Amino acid sequence: MRLAFALCALAVAFPGLAQARVVGPEEAGFAECDGFFLAQTPPEGLPGPPSSHVKICQKYKQEPRFATLYSAHDKIPLYAAFKYTEAAPSGEENWLVEPQIDDPKNGQEGMMPEAEITGSVENLGGNQALLADYEDSGYEIQQLNPSSLHKGDHQAATYTLTNAIPVPSDVRETWDWEVNNLISRALAPHCEKGKDLYLISGAVPSSVKVKDKVSVPKSLWLAACCDDGSKSWSTAFAKEVAAGSRLKELPMKELEEQLSAEARLFKDHCSQERNDPKAQEAVQHSAKEIEGEEPQVKKTPSPLRQATKTTETKEGGGFLKKLCGFFITPIFKVLQYICSFICQLVKLIVSILCQAVQNLVQAVCTFLKGICGVLMSIFVNLVQAIICILNGIASNIYNVLMLIYRLLSIPLNLLVDIVCFPFYTLGAIPRVLHDIASGFGGLFLLIIDAITNFAKGMSYIATSILGRCLPHQSSEL
Repeated sequence: MRLAFALCALAVAFPGLAQARVVGPEEAGFAECDGFFLAQTPPEGLPGPPSSHVKICQKYKQEPRFATLYSAHDKIPLYAAFKYTEAAPSGEENWLVEPQIDDPKNGQEGMMPEAEITGSVENLGGNQALLADYEDSGYEIQQLNPSSLHKGDHQAATYTLTNAIPVPSDVRETWDWEVNNLISRALAPHCEKGKDLYLISGAVPSSVKVKDKVSVPKSLWLAACCDDGSKSWSTAFAKEVAAGSRLKELPMKELEEQLSAEARLFKDHCSQERNDPKAQEAVQHSAKEIEGEEPQVKKTPSPLRQATKTTETKEGGGFLKKLCGFFITPIFKVLQYICSFICQLVKLIVSILCQAVQNLVQAVCTFLKGICGVLMSIFVNLVQAIICILNGIASNIYNVLMLIYRLLSIPLNLLVDIVCFPFYTLGAIPRVLHDIASGFGGLFLLIIDAITNFAKGMSYIATSILGRCLPHQSSEL
């Protein structure tokens, strides 16, 4: 029982340190590794069938280290996005493979040494390169995200074959020197020592294949973007995979056009609206100085040879290991399934209990909500009634005060006149009657005077007429 428990623990814990999460095509971006891209926006429009592209979030000790877009068709990474940590000499090289790329249903959640999963992963090597693909091929293993740019756990995470491409030996040596010097001496010093520096290194596949399987890149490139939120600059470098070829600086837009008409490596072309011409010029000047230097290449053993030596060293106990693996691997599988079943059962029970507790809590909350609602409505109605009563009292008081105010605002003389008006009226009646009588008397006298004057006038007219007619008659006589 103790042995079974130990084997179960090993089966669960062994995938452990180095992990590479294969991000599903239905997920946007690179999940936990989106932070390696400016504004969490990965490159777009790169060549090749998207159906063969595999998004990998490279993790080590549960921490994201860099992001890789891997081509299952060409068996090489198309690009690696990373941040500059700190350069350090390369340590021990333990190359790992990613089981999920070849066998998504395998259950292995992390990168594993190839020797430990041979026979337990179906179609191993069908969608990715293996160490055997590089042996006796005439090409060396080259990391797209160089381990020498990092230290500690970041460096250990770079030793995965999903970060490897086949190149000639002289290209491998010059690429490491050029990338290390450009980043550490020209790029990082002009970007807060790499704090806000986003780096993407990539490879363009060719039709040449190693052992008719792994594409040999026809060119390599490096793109950099520095954006601290207030200002930005960007630059790019590219080289042919050929002897004597050197990385040459070129504008970001030109590199994107070389990759594809729709290619965009950084969002908004590395925040072009905040571009700082002075910083851009300083970076270009530093890069030109490094391009003018002769690479100081140190002859280092091939990673493939080191891996081969390590394999040969372990071959002494190979038969016993394979024999143990033949018996233990199925036991691991069975224990994994048992552990998985127990975990699922526990999850189901916990889920049912959680659902029951949730329903109970929801019922209690609904009951309390109903009671609170009724009590609240009673309180609201009572408050509304009190407010209405107070409003009526206040309205009546307001009307009385307004009446008093208006009465007090009437002038005193007007009040005296209103009070005295009846007495004035009664006192004026005799005078009015006298005036009416005087009026009628005056009118009568006026009529009599008019008639008298009219008679006088008529008498005068008649006398005048007769006076003029009578003398003529007497004269004729």
